Amino acid sequence: MHEWDHETDFLVIGSGGGLVGALRAAALGMDVLVAEKSEMIGGSTGMSGGVIWLPDNPLMARDGASDSLAEATAYFDSVVGSADESGPASSEARRRTYLTAGNEMYSFLESEGVPFLRIDGYSDYYAGVRGVVGGKARSRSVEASAFDAKQLGQWARRLRPPVAGNMTMYTGEAAYVSNLFTRKGASVMSRVMARTVLGRLRGKKNLTNGAALIGYLLKALLDRGVPVWPETALVELIVEDGEVRGAVVDRDGTSVRVRARAGVLISAGGFSRNGVMRDEFAGGQPGRPEWTSANPGDTGEALQIAMKHGAATDMMDEAWWLPSWLMPDGVPSMCISERSKPHSIMVDAKGNRYFNEAIAYQEAGQRMFEHERTVGGALPTWLIIDSRHRSRYVFGFAPPGRTPKDWITSGAMKKADTLESLAAACGIDPAGLIATVDRFNSFARSGVDEDFHRGEGDHEKYQGDITHKPNACLGEVAKAPFYAVPMIPGTSAPTVACSATRMPACCQTMADRSSASTPPATALRR
Repeated sequence: MHEWDHETDFLVIGSGGGLVGALRAAALGMDVLVAEKSEMIGGSTGMSGGVIWLPDNPLMARDGASDSLAEATAYFDSVVGSADESGPASSEARRRTYLTAGNEMYSFLESEGVPFLRIDGYSDYYAGVRGVVGGKARSRSVEASAFDAKQLGQWARRLRPPVAGNMTMYTGEAAYVSNLFTRKGASVMSRVMARTVLGRLRGKKNLTNGAALIGYLLKALLDRGVPVWPETALVELIVEDGEVRGAVVDRDGTSVRVRARAGVLISAGGFSRNGVMRDEFAGGQPGRPEWTSANPGDTGEALQIAMKHGAATDMMDEAWWLPSWLMPDGVPSMCISERSKPHSIMVDAKGNRYFNEAIAYQEAGQRMFEHERTVGGALPTWLIIDSRHRSRYVFGFAPPGRTPKDWITSGAMKKADTLESLAAACGIDPAGLIATVDRFNSFARSGVDEDFHRGEGDHEKYQGDITHKPNACLGEVAKAPFYAVPMIPGTSAPTVACSATRMPACCQTMADRSSASTPPATALRR
């Protein structure tokens, strides 16, 4: 028997993706409590792009974009491999559940006041890639519409800033905006600016990306009267007879014993910022906590507590890897579309290309680690661009043609008049770099990357420059001055949690892909 300080039906640890679980429980008539370790609400989800991959979703049907469960299943199998090869973490049942329950979640969230829009053109990451079937070029992805944070009153200050900053820009618009000097890019940027200015004139504080999704979820919970406790960390789970009865949390320095009659949902992130856990579970991958873009609270304590009580885990050496470079202040800046644009190339210390620079970010990180383990010289991998890239495309948040001086003076970005001089500044073998660039430039002229097929996939084209011919992602690296930034495999701020591997006596866990930054949702229940 225990003396309880607080009682509820359903306790949710973490305020990122776990808010969906909290809202669903509240809609089913349960008393719900949300406990968040940080002073801010939203976790890594609130810092992310907020894109949700939903095959055959209602918005696709509305827009006349055909899809089916069979096509989505074929795409899943083609990219991930067969369920037999993947093991219990990605079983046939789990895949089917993901592909079908996603639209149920969509309909539920829409009924709770979360409006979505479809990102037309934001293709599946592997659509059009050789050997992949079932991918969709027109996009299966959705994101939340802009949210006016003023609807939250005093709670608005608890939301993490959106990826887009002060601009009311959707994640699906970012790739177009990076091509400012194209007709499409200029049109989208004009729309973004008009939306931003109009919102301000109307007295709104509009948020987009993952911040918008969290804003809608938090408002829906507050409207239902669900208490949310920020600055409340999980200390321990209370287990009796092999069943989780509740938890001990630290609320403002006070220990509070919370009884959870129906269960506890742990959706508290991974361990991007925990160097000890990364060393223990990351399989020898030499990543560093300071490379991550995940939220500051992504330190792994909740996962350690769940594991102590038998929670099953899998793929602890994986994450949403994201090639990044360190700004002059040491903050990592994610690098997505820059890698896909013409007039860019990525090489190791010997000056060699070793993968398709425009592939999806999580695979790019995997390739960097693999090359470092097997060959060496991949940490860092150098992203090299010429003056045409710098004059035509956005880099980070720097507009075309305007490179901040401190990027160069700090050494965060190298600049030189010749490739040989750039190689010397970066510690790259100059002969290797010259030979690689010569070969690469011949591919750029023909439009066909004979080594790594860059620019063939639909998402690669979307992130590239569709006005550039004959290949949206290939352009010669030939016009001085040249620039280079050292790329490292950072981790992103993800939006989804994955599923379980086994059922111990005391708990069911959903801790798949939990290392480095993907938030596990661990359901501990009777």
